[in-house]
Amino acid sequence: MAEKTWVRMVTAQTPTNIAVIKYWGKRDETLILPVNDSISVTLDPAHLCTITTVAVSPSFDQDRMWLNGKEISLSGGRYQNCLREIRARACEVEDKEKGIKIAKNDWEKLHVHVASYNNFPTAAGLASSAAGFACLVFALAKLMKAKEDNSELSAIARQGSGSACRSLFGGFVKWIMGKAEDGSDSLAVQLVDEKHWDELVIIIAVVSSRQKETSSTTGMRDSVETSLLLQHRAKEVVPKRIKQMEEAIKNRDFGSFAQLTCADSNQFHAVCLDTCPPIFYMNDTSHRIISCVEKWNCSEGTPQVAYTFDAGPNAVLIAHNRKAATQLIQKLLFCFPPSSDADLNSYVIGDKSILKDAGVEDIKDVEALPPPPEIKGAQRCKGDVSYFICTKPGRGPGLLFDESLALLHPETGLPK
Repeated sequence: MAEKTWVRMVTAQTPTNIAVIKYWGKRDETLILPVNDSISVTLDPAHLCTITTVAVSPSFDQDRMWLNGKEISLSGGRYQNCLREIRARACEVEDKEKGIKIAKNDWEKLHVHVASYNNFPTAAGLASSAAGFACLVFALAKLMKAKEDNSELSAIARQGSGSACRSLFGGFVKWIMGKAEDGSDSLAVQLVDEKHWDELVIIIAVVSSRQKETSSTTGMRDSVETSLLLQHRAKEVVPKRIKQMEEAIKNRDFGSFAQLTCADSNQFHAVCLDTCPPIFYMNDTSHRIISCVEKWNCSEGTPQVAYTFDAGPNAVLIAHNRKAATQLIQKLLFCFPPSSDADLNSYVIGDKSILKDAGVEDIKDVEALPPPPEIKGAQRCKGDVSYFICTKPGRGPGLLFDESLALLHPETGLPK
């Protein structure tokens, strides 16, 4: 290893994902092995992602991490598992231009700095830990020139956060629960890429960006220990649903996709209620959104929109196509208009072109929207939704080569 002080840095961007067949419950807490397979859709990283910069230097005296600008401890088992697993797979790195040469066994002695930034609320039921751990593992693997492919890396990311394994791919992704006791076969595979079903439009209603009362980790543990419905779900229900969902995705069969997605979300929340003590992730606004979607789908005769909720009150709404998404945003803005002082520009974020299609350019247009005909006596609940994010299925992780996007300083390896 060259003695001269240097900093080697890599910056990566990783998307978040939302499960359409849910993961809830571990059969092994330490290795994070699930009680069932799950399937997710990866969201466009342009709208929801984690950016992580990792750096290595002989001048660093300990591993350090900053999340959204605040230093956090890396002593937790989950971080340590990811760091250990990637270090064990590190290869020789040489950069003649910078005078850097790191032998394979040098990595054990070198320390890393990590800076990570989520462009969406952390711990509010939008799978921020999934994107975070996936990005950490992907960036470290690139920094250390690990030769593993994304499926093999997903088995490492899984040890940080279960859902993280599904953020190593774009499009629709399956996390195979595996059978091996050491977890070696519990990993993610891509079912189809993001171009396969590119007419889908996703609208997320952020009902609350507060941290949830019951963390997923605690909630899952309680469900595994006390919910008989969870046992039945894992053994009898999910295996059939996984097959049906794979088929629906392959054939772009939206009717089946929507029916399965809504049913699985509702069953996951039924498991939470069947847990002792019961867990309440959804709130009244979540329930009103479900009611709006169900009434509209029923009035159309065929599903236009699917809904799914993770461990939080935020609704992820998947529209069949652009036309359905345009009608959906009109209905949502009628039922859940922004509070009086809100700016439409910050109330609907992400792909704003959908607002244009909906004929909504300012708050006056929102006020002029007609009530959805399928909802009798539709009420307007001002301020019940914090904001909406318009997005679509997106690609998997990638490296960012523009140095201005790095979160650490190239000379010191400290946050910018």
